[in-house]
Amino acid sequence: MKYFNYISNAFSLQMLDTDITSVINVTPVNPEDIPEDVISCIGHPDTAAVISSELNRNIPVNRINVHLIPGDTVYVAQLIGGRLPAGATKLPEEFDIKYLKVSVI
Repeated sequence: MKYFNYISNAFSLQMLDTDITSVINVTPVNPEDIPEDVISCIGHPDTAAVISSELNRNIPVNRINVHLIPGDTVYVAQLIGGRLPAGATKLPEEFDIKYLKVSVI
């Protein structure tokens, strides 16, 4: 079975099969720990632009629904500081991004 790596700006319980018991593991990671093969599930252009700038690689806008299975991982780029200003392409000074690895086990 093939497992997938995703990158998102949020984690939702809708990503899990709630008809079964799921166990997740959440671990802080450094941006350089995020693998190259991540599939973007970031739906907003400004958010994708800022995360692309932070990771120094293209993270495209890709508004998809994600259904995680055991073995899948979603890397969450959690924006700290509020909503991004419209048209942002770089992280404003008063903001931060915390990167988290969410694994379904």
